[in-house]
Amino acid sequence: MKTTSSVFNAYSRYYDLLYRDKDYLGEADYIQTLLTRMGIAHGNLLELGSGTGKHGCLLANRGYRVHGIERSPEMVAQATSLNGFTCEQGDICTTQLDRTFDAVLSLFHVISYQITNANLNAAFTRANEHLSSGGLFIFDFWYSPAVFSQRPSVRIKRMSDNQIEINRIAEPVTYSNENRVDVNYTIFARDLVDGSVETINETHPMRHFSLPEIELLSAINGFDLIGAEEFLTSKSVSEDTWSVCVILKKNDAT
Repeated sequence: MKTTSSVFNAYSRYYDLLYRDKDYLGEADYIQTLLTRMGIAHGNLLELGSGTGKHGCLLANRGYRVHGIERSPEMVAQATSLNGFTCEQGDICTTQLDRTFDAVLSLFHVISYQITNANLNAAFTRANEHLSSGGLFIFDFWYSPAVFSQRPSVRIKRMSDNQIEINRIAEPVTYSNENRVDVNYTIFARDLVDGSVETINETHPMRHFSLPEIELLSAINGFDLIGAEEFLTSKSVSEDTWSVCVILKKNDAT
């Protein structure tokens, strides 16, 4: 199993193409609506695990000032510079900036990549340290009842542009006692110009959570859990909800 430090080293070369069909616009709209509903219609945002900057740039276009922290130097290099969006290479569990923000975001299941209790507590602690008084920590994650109910299955994804054709096989291995699913990816990337094929094998360990577990993590790390809903739709959470979004508020009494 690859550690989280190396998970995206090769994968990052094809990341944007693999997720070209991801509804970044819709997700940015959802986050903006959520922030506005919570009284943050503008201001400074910190994004933990900012990837190639898609969410950050879209939120910057909506008037926010966004700074991202991303562990993969390859993804940081690919991120688009934009007025209102900046990013830097760093570990969300250890990076400490000498500034605070109105809200901290961690999107696309970044928290689920924190598979150890030590890393989880560290990520929560860093989020708290970077929040202004009463600030919000908003993130999405794999939801345990849905994982147990639906069971991850083998999936194949095909994407292409005018240069590269990608076939990705995702084969999950479930570790129920650890609340973890290791997703074993095999990627075949064919160069449409010269016909060469690159094969990449990576394992992405993903931890899933129940709401009581999130509530306990929040309390330990100085947050109050003030909201939970299905990511993107705002529907109530159920065993059919694979991706849950929670809103935590910094507890200034701690």
